[in-house]
Amino acid sequence: MKAIVDCNSFYCACEKAFRPELNSKPVVVLSNNDGCIISLTDEAKALGIKMTGPYYQAKPLIEQYGVATFSSNYNLYGDMSHRVMDTLKSLAGKDKVEVYSVDEAFVDLDHIPPPQLTDFCIHMKATVEQWTGIAVSVGAAPTKVLAKAANRMAKKHKAATAGVLVVDTDKKIQELLEQTSVKNIWGVGRKYAFKLEQWGIQNGWQLRNMSEEWARKNLGGVVGARLIRELKGLSSIDMKEELETKKMITTTRMFGKPVTELEYLKEAVATYISRAAEKLRRQHAAAKCINVFVVTNNYESIYQYNPTPIHRWAVLPVATALTHELIQQALPLVEQMYKRGSRYLKAGVILSGLVPDTSVQGNFFEAAPSAKKHGLMEAIDNVNFSMRDDKVKFASSGLKRNWKMRQELRSPRFTSRWEELREVK
Repeated sequence: MKAIVDCNSFYCACEKAFRPELNSKPVVVLSNNDGCIISLTDEAKALGIKMTGPYYQAKPLIEQYGVATFSSNYNLYGDMSHRVMDTLKSLAGKDKVEVYSVDEAFVDLDHIPPPQLTDFCIHMKATVEQWTGIAVSVGAAPTKVLAKAANRMAKKHKAATAGVLVVDTDKKIQELLEQTSVKNIWGVGRKYAFKLEQWGIQNGWQLRNMSEEWARKNLGGVVGARLIRELKGLSSIDMKEELETKKMITTTRMFGKPVTELEYLKEAVATYISRAAEKLRRQHAAAKCINVFVVTNNYESIYQYNPTPIHRWAVLPVATALTHELIQQALPLVEQMYKRGSRYLKAGVILSGLVPDTSVQGNFFEAAPSAKKHGLMEAIDNVNFSMRDDKVKFASSGLKRNWKMRQELRSPRFTSRWEELREVK
């Protein structure tokens, strides 16, 4: 048996965890630069507020009903996510939990006796909510695809399920799939859902009764056949071990306002390089390649822009994790992309070709980074980790940073800043 634990309206739940007065009240959380709505509670949905809708369009409705509104607070959300996942690992075992996203995790329940499955799932839910303050829904079934469907049903019918649904018999599987539209089956994309509906396959049970041979022909080969097996209760998508290292590291942000000056564009890229280099050193790796990209916005409306990024990349002579060396390689790429008169809405960097920092070798023309340089980076990282907010930074990343992301409604970072701890009177 597999379970998936999904946090309900996660970003909103993180905000509500420190504001009990918001329980049962409408809450929304906005995207970068307070542009769109990316999380909302059931109470906000009932008012007609739409997910992913522009904030400026929903603002009259939000103000009319006094909806609590917050800018994204990723420091808080990331820390609360770790607390939820650590709680699940303490309950089921570290090797039994696969973190699927910031607010979802699969849990392997094969070690739980069948008669105890429902009680264990209820215990998981209650413990996560008690220890973290984050409400969750739990769906359990023989496969990951069925567990996702069960979780969706548990969340949709909270009054009947109390947020927990265990599907452990053939009859329950049939009932679940008959009530689940093909477009809501995990692994069925929008295009395939449209095709299936055109072929008269409307729900998960009808799809489950198709043959694997038919799925190979019509649903993407092996992937489609695997989906059919999962719907039939035959586990075909294994639990994945948590990755200790990443194959590439990306740092990107929207600007608080469109950038037109080369100086500010270079400051932003240097700042993102610094963040990416910290992550690189944290996993004891070095990068061979660097990719810098920007997104232009030459329209009057900030909501209209060319979604295709402009890229430039470079292969480094020697793999490195030293911030100043990466900045030195990145800034000429910015100069190549910059066009006077253009407005830039976003920039980012991608570090790839990662290798362990212990295996970096120099060549005839370039020496490998010295221990002294690595010691300097370690000292900077330690200061910034303990003091926060880039207390030590390279001058090329700017001092005022007028281009920084707009977060006018951000709540305090309750769990990761001493000066922003929640005060209790």
